[in-house]
Amino acid sequence: MQDIDGIKKLNQQSPSILCLDDEANVLKSLVRLLRQYKFDVNVSTSGHDALEKMQKKQFDVVISDMRMPQMSGAEFLAQAKKIAPDTQRILLTGFSDLESTITAVNEGGIHAYVQKPWQNDHLISVIKSAVERFRLKKQNEILQAHVNLQNQQLKELNSNLEQLVDKRTNQIRSVLKKLEIANEREKNEHKSTVELLYNFINANPYLDGKRAENIAGTCTQIARYLNISEKSIELAPIAGYLAQIGLLAMDPELYNKPINKLNEAQRKAFYTHPSMSQLMLMPAIHLSDVSDAIYHQFERYNGNGIPKGLAKNDIPIGAMVLSVSRDYWESYEQSDPLLTTKKRHEFALVHIKDQSGNLYHPRIVEALVASHAKLIASDSSIGSIKIISAQELKENMILANAMHSHTGIMLLPKEHIFNAKSIAKLQQLEAKKPTPFRIMVKLAK
Repeated sequence: MQDIDGIKKLNQQSPSILCLDDEANVLKSLVRLLRQYKFDVNVSTSGHDALEKMQKKQFDVVISDMRMPQMSGAEFLAQAKKIAPDTQRILLTGFSDLESTITAVNEGGIHAYVQKPWQNDHLISVIKSAVERFRLKKQNEILQAHVNLQNQQLKELNSNLEQLVDKRTNQIRSVLKKLEIANEREKNEHKSTVELLYNFINANPYLDGKRAENIAGTCTQIARYLNISEKSIELAPIAGYLAQIGLLAMDPELYNKPINKLNEAQRKAFYTHPSMSQLMLMPAIHLSDVSDAIYHQFERYNGNGIPKGLAKNDIPIGAMVLSVSRDYWESYEQSDPLLTTKKRHEFALVHIKDQSGNLYHPRIVEALVASHAKLIASDSSIGSIKIISAQELKENMILANAMHSHTGIMLLPKEHIFNAKSIAKLQQLEAKKPTPFRIMVKLAK
């Protein structure tokens, strides 16, 4: 079939990479590194020259430095997006360029960024992931084009040619199945990303995975009472799970103690973690709404929040839901621990209601009030989490989070109860790895 030939030809081609930097030494380093991995490398020292090359040739990935004369990396990537929207865009940037990097995210639609000086293994890993995403999109386009062609041919068939109709229908089903598999693979990769990032939060000794889980559950309850779209309800808890992910890139001194214990400079640095979260979530394109919710989580209904000072309905609804959920559980944790669970929940609810119309959208607060009884009923301990290797597994232990391979294939589902067979299999796989597995298991309640 022609579509299969097109996919085969695409996979046989060496990935084509365009590197843009005004420093010749940087370009030489990139060329030397990338050619070791059989990449087809092209270089440019100016944004205008790189754009001309993109008009003449299709690249899997473009890599651009941020600071350059005449045309910055953000400006170049914004124009590159218009010329070749499917080409994956990677930005090389210094830590001091955070604001410029955010501009590149919003205007250039970059898919990933790498801080300079880069680590070779990390840079190659980012590039390989970008190539895989680009080629997956191209495969989908080839398959979709074939589906469209088959549909057009079906319209032209004579109604009496039943045999031919059956033949064409079977061909379409086959192609649609391939398209479904390709799309499902991309979906699983995004799901794996969310689970992996949450696992990092849960494993960090200074971040509370249980708190993230509570916030996520409250986001879900509020979203359901708001009667919003199914997609928004599905994404609401993800914002709760990942609201703290940006803190992983910061000094633990900024988050291993209460905010009121930080000095002014530390507090200012702490409140940049939503911006860091936005950068970390860039590769997960379908989570853009989640990224926006996390980025704007400290906006206030009265317009006195950060980072943009948005007010009322200008604030993304996901951010408003996350803000109420987060502050609710913060109030709960600050309440007297000697109170009953019900009293602590009531204390937190009063705090949120007192700020309705000021800090929080009244509609969101109403949804919290409406779901409060259900929220209290669902608040039960799930037991603590322990991270162990495969060699430490015992029968009847319960898996806390689904395990996936590096390609996104699920090895074991969440809540799997380990038995002799599954333990032996994981120990066999672990023996082939350079480092042991980090398996999250539930302990007794």
